[in-house]
Amino acid sequence: MKYALLAAASALALAVQPAAAQIKIGFISTFTGPQAAIGNDMRDSANLALEHLGGKMGGKDVQIVYEDDTFRPEVGKQKTDKLIQQDRVDIVTGFIWSNVLLASYKSVLDAGKILISANAGPSQLAGDQCHENFFSASWQNDQTPMAMGEAMNRKGIKKLYIMSPNYAAGRDMAEGVKSTFKGELVGQDLTKWPDQLDFAAELSKVRAARPDALFVFYPGAHGVQILTQYNQSGLKGTVPLYAAYTIDALSLPLQKEQALGVLGTQHWVNDLNNPANQKFVGDFRKKHGGKFPSFYGQQSYDAVMLIASAVQAVNGNAGDVAGMRAALRKANFQSTRGAFKFGSNHFPIQNFYLQETVKLADGTLSLKTVDTVFTAHQDLHAGKCPMKW
Repeated sequence: MKYALLAAASALALAVQPAAAQIKIGFISTFTGPQAAIGNDMRDSANLALEHLGGKMGGKDVQIVYEDDTFRPEVGKQKTDKLIQQDRVDIVTGFIWSNVLLASYKSVLDAGKILISANAGPSQLAGDQCHENFFSASWQNDQTPMAMGEAMNRKGIKKLYIMSPNYAAGRDMAEGVKSTFKGELVGQDLTKWPDQLDFAAELSKVRAARPDALFVFYPGAHGVQILTQYNQSGLKGTVPLYAAYTIDALSLPLQKEQALGVLGTQHWVNDLNNPANQKFVGDFRKKHGGKFPSFYGQQSYDAVMLIASAVQAVNGNAGDVAGMRAALRKANFQSTRGAFKFGSNHFPIQNFYLQETVKLADGTLSLKTVDTVFTAHQDLHAGKCPMKW
């Protein structure tokens, strides 16, 4: 009798356990520390995409396994290994930071899995280190600052000073601006990353150089610091500030009126007029107290929708890597950014917009589309990629 009761209890325990997900997606981001707001926005947006999909892809249940890289490349690598070896995910996405992605990507690709970056776009992976199983759902790092270089040309800027952090993305950003800006570069600083938050010395150099404009790339908490110190330095009103990835929906509540009038460039702005974007932004705001999603969230939402399009194409068989890869290349989904297709290096060919921080009628600070700088733009590194398809 005792054994029968134990068997019955075991059967009951198994019966009440949730069914194991048939498709597992690994998602690496930063969920602790000063940059956690970015990771949380990415997770909220990915979860919204899964909700819009009814929790299924190709008719199968989906689980997203989130892992925290703690803003450190070595931890990101460890967590990526865990997703592959222990959790046995079918596909990996996420990744805010280029240095974390560069430390982690081989773990996924060497295992024969597909990796889709939802943010980081290092030049190496767009060029000679491109890989058939690596895709970007965002952009190549150079592209957004390239658009800013062209926007500054149109504004008549002749002398430029550049500030960005000294890591993979920061160096790509600086090179992107310089590749399109036609005027004179009068100074450049690559600041220590990630622990430098005091930019007084660099801003003094900007003042002494007397440029027509200052371009900065400082994401997350660093963007709050650079904007605050720029306003405190007395440069506002004498040296206009232009930015990439420095002012967004996450930083604006802290930057407040200091951000008004500052111009930036992006592949996506929350007011883009297409059905997919209106649904994403509208439903995100309903779920999160009226808060706008950031571009980090938008890219994560698109990454999940891109994955879903490929899983649907292979009838739910996410283990069919060749079939998934062929489907991903078609990018057969409705992107929140509108027009979207992949180049031969698996990086997007897409539009880039000039955006401005504005105050809405209800007093909310937001980002507004001002102009289209590039249409169907491809990154500079695609020609170095040996892939043929």
